[in-house]
Amino acid sequence: MTERVREILSWYKSENPGVLTNLARMLNHGRLGGTGRMVILPVDQGWEHGPARSFAPNPEGFNPHYHFQLAIDSGCNAYAAPLGFLEAGAADFAGEIPLILKANNHDSLADEEDSWQALTASIEDALRLGCVGVGMTIYPGSALRMEMYEKVREYAEQAKAAGLAMVIWSYARGSQLSKKGETGIDVIGYAAHIAAQLGATIIKVKPPTEFIEQDAAKKAIEGAGIPVSTLQERIKHVTDCCFGGRRVVIFSGGAKKDSDADIIDEITAIRDGGGFGSIIGRNCFQRNKKDALELLDKIIKVYGA
Repeated sequence: MTERVREILSWYKSENPGVLTNLARMLNHGRLGGTGRMVILPVDQGWEHGPARSFAPNPEGFNPHYHFQLAIDSGCNAYAAPLGFLEAGAADFAGEIPLILKANNHDSLADEEDSWQALTASIEDALRLGCVGVGMTIYPGSALRMEMYEKVREYAEQAKAAGLAMVIWSYARGSQLSKKGETGIDVIGYAAHIAAQLGATIIKVKPPTEFIEQDAAKKAIEGAGIPVSTLQERIKHVTDCCFGGRRVVIFSGGAKKDSDADIIDEITAIRDGGGFGSIIGRNCFQRNKKDALELLDKIIKVYGA
């Protein structure tokens, strides 16, 4: 156990030994093991966006085993997916990669102003499949957000009682926000803080833009002289919003980008801003495996530097 991992675990002293052990399993696994950094492969997009949109660019991705093997071969810290994908490969790859069960999901079959996530898997499912944690999404900015917070907090309590780490996808969206506001620096920082207050072990948010949604937040940020002009500065602010950097916060990769250089620039800014890592899916599994492994190799080397 490295001193860095021991330090991170010390921030979670209220958790039981099972949660701490499972967090340590992720932090100690893969090529970044022991560094305190994380790269996680998430493949919930088939449910969230549809199978054709997700896997047609690289048809190997229709096979659940492909993603297990990609996460293993690249040296990721963990692999996250909904129930069906994990059930299709958990026995074949038992013990080879820490698993996170994405326990709520939303489809794209209807155009909704305020989206909702259905509960699609149980704590018992996660334990049966040997998972280290469960993941759930909330939508700060939705008119339905208060009920989401209550449901996620209840689920988190059950998960942690069973010794599972709780990963919260805190994705700001909904009728209470502008489209630009969904990734605004004030909103992303707020969304990350809400996840931390809900008891998240690991927090997942999108990289923030320089845009500031709320007038009151703009006044506070500018009044305090908080720099937000560069991505590195914005990442630092988001990590500060997570209890002064005492919660693990990682950043999503978003839609597939054409340029590897743009991805690496973003990863470098996340690292230099104090982010703990990335949870990057479409930019990996929508490439052929050779290109995906090359990209993940570059990303892991940046975080390991």
